[in-house]
Amino acid sequence: MVLLAVSVAGRLSAQFKWPGEAKAAVCFTYDDGLDCHLDVAVPQLDEFGFKGTFYCTGNSQSLHKRINEWRQIADKGHELGNHTLFHPCDGQKLDWVKPEYDLNHYSPLRMLDELQAASVLLHAVDGNEKRTYAYTCGHYMAGDTDYRSSVPELFSAARGEGPIPSTMKGYDVFYAPSWMVTDNPARELISYVEKARENGTIAIFMFHSVGGGYLNVGAEEHRELLKYLRANHNDYYVATFMEVMDYIRDNNR
Repeated sequence: MVLLAVSVAGRLSAQFKWPGEAKAAVCFTYDDGLDCHLDVAVPQLDEFGFKGTFYCTGNSQSLHKRINEWRQIADKGHELGNHTLFHPCDGQKLDWVKPEYDLNHYSPLRMLDELQAASVLLHAVDGNEKRTYAYTCGHYMAGDTDYRSSVPELFSAARGEGPIPSTMKGYDVFYAPSWMVTDNPARELISYVEKARENGTIAIFMFHSVGGGYLNVGAEEHRELLKYLRANHNDYYVATFMEVMDYIRDNNR
């Protein structure tokens, strides 16, 4: 009977072998290429020894004005990911989308051309050939066509939206589920990674503004999460989105 008294968390954690003693993986991803990423997020990540993934749009004003700083953080090991040139989304679902950047008006070819152009731009910043992608607004329809089947031709992995997986079996690295943080307190951010640890799976954060702005996470809340992960570093494999997706692809057999 004692042998049968295995906790649910223990059983789930055994589903997938993360590096070292880790029970779950955690990825910090940041969208849109904002000044606060350079000014707040990166210094905090560096303080605790973590690396983030920054999904920059090609028309990011911060990327345009501070390109050398973006190049420097890439040189330090942070990842620059593709987030399109113009951030097109489904205008039927979101009323702030400009008509010219409404995915309902895109063809699959136009979408893929935009993704390729954005990767060329990022290559000029960091020199990297390999790239991951974050679906804008989590949307993947160009006109009436689902373009996800073409994404593996351009990228090594892609981030989507969705809940923490209950298992790593069948995990799709080309639409990896993530959580968009919007003014959540630190306790909810920490609970999110604890849920991934309970499941033995992965928690991917989708941040936008850090320390003030749209779809914000407070600077102190962000720092408290990093502090928690550093204090519990044996339990969590924290790395860039590309690194974690590569690990999953190589080991999820």
